[in-house]
Amino acid sequence: MAENTLLDKLDALTGKYEEIELLITDPAVIADMRRFVKLNKEYKELGALMDARKRYRQLLSTLEESHMMMADESDPEMREMAREEFESCNRQIPEMEEEIKLLLIPADPEDEKNVIMEIRGGTGGDEAALFAGDLFKMYSKYCESKGWKVEVSSFSEGTVGGFKEIIFSVTGDKVYGTLKYESGVHRVQRIPVTETQGRVHTSAATVACLPEADAFEVEINEGEIRWDTFRSSGAGGQNVNKVESGVRLRYNWRNPITGVTEEILIECTETRDQPKNKERALARLRTFIYDKEHQKYIDDIASKRKTMVSTGDRSAKIRTYNYPQGRITDHRINYTIYNLAAFMNGDIQDCIDHLIIAENAERLKASEL
Repeated sequence: MAENTLLDKLDALTGKYEEIELLITDPAVIADMRRFVKLNKEYKELGALMDARKRYRQLLSTLEESHMMMADESDPEMREMAREEFESCNRQIPEMEEEIKLLLIPADPEDEKNVIMEIRGGTGGDEAALFAGDLFKMYSKYCESKGWKVEVSSFSEGTVGGFKEIIFSVTGDKVYGTLKYESGVHRVQRIPVTETQGRVHTSAATVACLPEADAFEVEINEGEIRWDTFRSSGAGGQNVNKVESGVRLRYNWRNPITGVTEEILIECTETRDQPKNKERALARLRTFIYDKEHQKYIDDIASKRKTMVSTGDRSAKIRTYNYPQGRITDHRINYTIYNLAAFMNGDIQDCIDHLIIAENAERLKASEL
């Protein structure tokens, strides 16, 4: 019955796949960038399902053929080959069915996007800023291991090191789909460098992972943006201090949910090139507005199921880093490991994998497949 149900669902999608295949070659559709991008994403997702459908049908066909051969074949050697093939198909089919079930669940439309991440020191003063710096190093090393590009937009250094706040973009393949699990409050327990009595303190830093908005996804009246320029400070050589390459953007935005108009202020000192800094400040503005407008979608997901992804409430404490015990605990899935040094060096994939597995289990349960 399960086989037929899955096949029925897959077969019902073939017409839609063929229709979209034609649409994305239509000049009128290509001219409508928003629609074209949306259809291309849908075509890619359906393509994965069509490929799975082909492999699944082949497995079912081979299973039936090998079963018949086991019953009808007189040659012992051929019967043995058929038996091995039959057992192989029996092992692969349940795995294939689980893969199809996950593919049939609508993917988060944001997963393919690049991200803008914000790390801010929370409670704990200087120690919180140092921890925010440690988190930035951790994510930088993880992104490097994935082949992703990290670009810092702006930062405010702590008094004794680290960052009061650092904002950076991450560009690569399915970045948001991986890093979205990091949004929330990260808590650290350790002896601060400023502590003279050797006591363990608890501090915190907040991480926000925002999907980067494409230009056509957010409407901005660029004529209403107020720009200021200023001389950057920090690393980058003499040019940074002598040339007004830093940009400051101010924009009044009316929140469609609350109806309240608020001023958005964004600074970017990322490069020595003022036009590039303006471009990146605009990207952050689009992402900020998109994130605010997109929050209703996120809240809807959170209300339907207790999602593993801490996007419904970014104030939630998601993880504790205990230095005396060398322990990492992710509170959402009761995940605990004792390799803190490696974790802080960017080895965070295992934790993310466990979060993805837990999230997929919830999605399957919610979909009733």
